[in-house]
Amino acid sequence: MGEQQHVKFPQEVIDEYAALGVDLQALFSAGHLGTRMGVQITEASAERVVGTMPVEGNTQPYGLLHGGASAVLAETLGSVGSMLHGGSSKIAVGVDLNCTHHRGARSGLVTGVATPVHRGRSTATYEIVISDEQGRRVCSARLTCLLRDVTPNDGAPAGTAG
Repeated sequence: MGEQQHVKFPQEVIDEYAALGVDLQALFSAGHLGTRMGVQITEASAERVVGTMPVEGNTQPYGLLHGGASAVLAETLGSVGSMLHGGSSKIAVGVDLNCTHHRGARSGLVTGVATPVHRGRSTATYEIVISDEQGRRVCSARLTCLLRDVTPNDGAPAGTAG
């Protein structure tokens, strides 16, 4: 759990980041929090980001998937999509996250699918639908990220999601 699997990227994205000497797999990991929670990104493009997360280990005291865990999955997927939209010269920074929890999940994996609602020059908004293994919607989320230019003081590769 928590080990990043191989993510499928569009060839033009691979080429863009390779030209900068950036390790794309490391760049698109879910970060320390996502790793602890078992988030796995399985598909990534500006048009669609897909990831999974286990329910086990991410529950609240009643044994249901914690709403904050759903928020972590949603923000991770929406941030990656925003980052891909912004390209290597931008950093995606989450500025607004809204989550509506529809039903509980007690076991298995949940899957999140992020698709763009708006992709502009300075902001990107993604809708993230999180479903259980039976395909039932567990959570609907919306994330807006600010896309800001990379500066030398950032200390991280362009597009570090967060």
